[in-house]
Amino acid sequence: MRILVTGGAGFIGSHLCERLLHEGHDVICLDNFFTGNKDNIIHLMDNHRFELIRHDIVEPILLEVDRIYNLACPASPVHYQYNPVKTVKTSVMGTINMLGMAKRVKARILQASTSEVYGDPQIHPQTENYWGNVNPIGIRSCYDEGKRVAETLMMDYHRQNNVDIRIIRIFNTYGPRMAENDGRVVSNFMLQALRNEAITMYGDGNQTRSFCYVSDLVEGMIRMMENNLGFTGPVNLGNPVENTILEFAEKIITITNSKSSIIHKPLPQDDPKQRRPDITLAIEKLGWRPTVDLETGLKTTAAYFAARCSGG
Repeated sequence: MRILVTGGAGFIGSHLCERLLHEGHDVICLDNFFTGNKDNIIHLMDNHRFELIRHDIVEPILLEVDRIYNLACPASPVHYQYNPVKTVKTSVMGTINMLGMAKRVKARILQASTSEVYGDPQIHPQTENYWGNVNPIGIRSCYDEGKRVAETLMMDYHRQNNVDIRIIRIFNTYGPRMAENDGRVVSNFMLQALRNEAITMYGDGNQTRSFCYVSDLVEGMIRMMENNLGFTGPVNLGNPVENTILEFAEKIITITNSKSSIIHKPLPQDDPKQRRPDITLAIEKLGWRPTVDLETGLKTTAAYFAARCSGG
């Protein structure tokens, strides 16, 4: 198949491109390189089945493809708050452009949505039928609400134009090729630990997250895209094993053999207190569940960041 991956030079996108090429598909990677990085895909450039297009999905583009994975959008607060209007445009106008293409060429399209659509959740763990608790005027809303509108557009194009859609909600994902400057907990803690700097913890560290290794996520994405049950989703893809941020920091200090201490700073506005996916639906419909445990995944990620720190 000819497969388009928007945001294909990003952390998750590059792993997806790699996996799809490995399966023998022709892959078009489309990225505007706002948060994507050529280093993530440089090893794919010699593959004759791989094409790279520098393009922003806010602008229309004409391509003939069989599948569209729509991952384009900055996903960390540092980046999506840098230009919040642009973030909303990417999620809304970008998704409209991709849905228009899917409608025109009769491609199946998968929208990479996010656990952020649940906001600061009042039910735990989060199931797909929970409508969320999102602040529509907060500093995170450019991302949260943008992704919620993208889901709306997917469903409306499906109902009105019979576009073949799939929606996944991605929970915290980590692994090699994470951006070093994205301000997220894994990269922040990992770099601080490797440099033996004090680890910056926002809040008391009792807030929870569930971390899914990137290869597990990619497997879930492909299973969702290729399910022929007519299952559109949305479906949660994440690891249901919950850790406090404090436990997570201590694990990273141990794995990196770091001398770092932990310092506490105030929790940012609208930062979710608890985050854990209910993956019952993914297990039932896709036969999917994560297989990489946190310790194994963190060791691989630490090796990647250590190489980056040493200029490798």
